[in-house]
Amino acid sequence: MSVISAYIVPHPPLIIPDVGGGQEKIISKTYGFYDRCAREIADSRPDTIIIISPHTTVYADYFHISPGTSARGDMSDYRAPDASAETGYDTRLRDVICEEAEKAGIPAGTLGETQKRLDHASLIPIWFLHKYYTDHLTIRTGFSGMTPLKHYRYGKCIARSVEKTSRRAVVIASGDLSHRLKPEGPYGFAEEGPEFDREITDAMADADFLRFLTMPASLSENAGECGLRSFQIMAGIMDGLSVDQELLSYEGPFGVGYAVASFKATGKDPSRCFEKKYIRHKSESLKKIKNNESPIVNLARYTLETYVTSGRKPEIPPGTSEELLKKQAGVFVSLKKEGILRGCIGTIGPVTDCIAEEVMRNAVSAGTEDPRFPPVTSGELADLVYSVDVLGAPESIASSNQLNPKRYGVIVSSGRKRGLLLPDLDGIDDPEKQIKIASEKAGILPGEEISLERFEVIRHR
Repeated sequence: MSVISAYIVPHPPLIIPDVGGGQEKIISKTYGFYDRCAREIADSRPDTIIIISPHTTVYADYFHISPGTSARGDMSDYRAPDASAETGYDTRLRDVICEEAEKAGIPAGTLGETQKRLDHASLIPIWFLHKYYTDHLTIRTGFSGMTPLKHYRYGKCIARSVEKTSRRAVVIASGDLSHRLKPEGPYGFAEEGPEFDREITDAMADADFLRFLTMPASLSENAGECGLRSFQIMAGIMDGLSVDQELLSYEGPFGVGYAVASFKATGKDPSRCFEKKYIRHKSESLKKIKNNESPIVNLARYTLETYVTSGRKPEIPPGTSEELLKKQAGVFVSLKKEGILRGCIGTIGPVTDCIAEEVMRNAVSAGTEDPRFPPVTSGELADLVYSVDVLGAPESIASSNQLNPKRYGVIVSSGRKRGLLLPDLDGIDDPEKQIKIASEKAGILPGEEISLERFEVIRHR
């Protein structure tokens, strides 16, 4: 047996009438198609429902699968304790998923559960389904902070496990889209919000799962979505299957995007194995980026690659520009891997004789000394994207009113503690948030007296 269908559904608490108190009527299309999906699942009589939830236990470097034999949840957090659901777990399938993940080198398992009760992103689809069908077991899993490819491969592990255990399984990828569609929405408005929702719903309508994997990280982050990684795992579970797809509905009246989509498996289709396509796409994108790197970024890449592969920092290469050899400045070197930060180290002011040395020093530090990450390995070098920020001289300012997070970075000082945040960072568009993050980096506590400086940068890519 195998996966017979998959569904993308949202999880707004107010869609349950006891919570919505009539507001659920505003998203009647979402409610109606959610109900239709529940009836379709009931008609297919699956053995197991695989729910991928953004609000269960989530770790940066681990895919968590809910342990135990069952779980119950209710909407008491939303003043509706009578709206509840309970489900038994498919312990045999869960064991096999853990085994398959271990074989594939995917960190996944049942360790570190932080909440046993069903989270609302799992409870809501079960609540709909249990109106029509209860004769099933459940797998509840979260996603991680790892790359899109890891999520896809984890999905493939789940699919192999379904085959090995001869289950008839249905996948429910629970996830809202952008939370930044309207100024009056829960997180305000960002222009990336509607753009992300257009891109992701187009991908659903075409069953173009490659677009789930290649969605720019900056777009999804700025949109404030919570479902993309659920969809990436779902895509991996449906690897190699032809599907009859339908984008059933999309609404966003409360400032959050709600999409309902169905994907019914109709047979095998090798052309829908997206892992190799994604690797090829990534390789072509990285090649294009490297071919267009500025000389200062190329210097950072050359330095880190030499250091990681040989254990030594190289000399300044011949042909380095006079500007980099004669000027001094503070420099930050940032590394990203598949759109996710992999290291960032810099200096507020110059500590070497020239910008070139500053870049080389901080490139090695960003790759090997950032305490947030393990040192970069030789196997990762080809996947890294670099940027180099050359800092202008800081100037004192009286208040946050003189900050513009897109243009200026900020330095927050309190006594000997000093924290810096670069400008034009994804998701940082408010001066107070900029100051808060810089303060936290320095260990400056709320209420401590602070002084502020701002600076501009020249960002090289």
